[in-house]
Amino acid sequence: MRTSGSEPSGPIVSVGVDAGPAPRRPPLSREVILAAALAVVDRDGLDALTMRRLGNELERDPMSLYRHAIDRTALLDGVAEFVLNQLVIPTGGTDWRTQLRRTANDFRGLCLQHPNVVPLLVTRPPATPLGLRPIGTLRPLEQLLAVLIDAGFAPVTALRIYRAYFALLYGYVLNQLQETVTDPEESRDLLRLGLRRLPATDFVHIRTLEAELGTYDGAAELAFGLDILLTGIDDTLNNPPS
Repeated sequence: MRTSGSEPSGPIVSVGVDAGPAPRRPPLSREVILAAALAVVDRDGLDALTMRRLGNELERDPMSLYRHAIDRTALLDGVAEFVLNQLVIPTGGTDWRTQLRRTANDFRGLCLQHPNVVPLLVTRPPATPLGLRPIGTLRPLEQLLAVLIDAGFAPVTALRIYRAYFALLYGYVLNQLQETVTDPEESRDLLRLGLRRLPATDFVHIRTLEAELGTYDGAAELAFGLDILLTGIDDTLNNPPS
């Protein structure tokens, strides 16, 4: 018989709280893998992207990733393709000049959103033979060729315009990323110091542009470059090369 305050006899059985089934992870797919890879690159840079790191990001065995990307090279190509798929280039019903301006600004915005991916977008596709490039990296070419050919440009001329157009975009994007600094005040101080070190008689024009060299408006610079390029393209449409 138990008395008040006495310990219960027999084993004590603890009742655990049923936490329910563990949350299900989404099944692996190429899109899931590339989205995770892009997250790693955005956060830590291209060098941080490895199969082991990606496996940790997805909480999966890295070996399970090889069904979707055979090696790191394929993974990098996939990231470039994944980002370029976000560049929407609608065709039809829009003036080609407006379309090129809109695409240029969208591409710039995409690069500023994913600055660590820019080296892939600028160097990787051009360095890869056309027949080996991921399909997604070729869509901007196909879509912009359609815009230009529909506007009346000959196919060969449209291809040349595309090349000049993206050469301009790549240059402006790289220049803007280079101009981005952590401390603008420090940048201006360093600029003034550098300009004062230049011999005044040999660098007359650079020294007079101190205010302009100390500031950079990427959108305005791109718009200026597009004005020049589109004027030349317009002249090509009216006076086709022989």
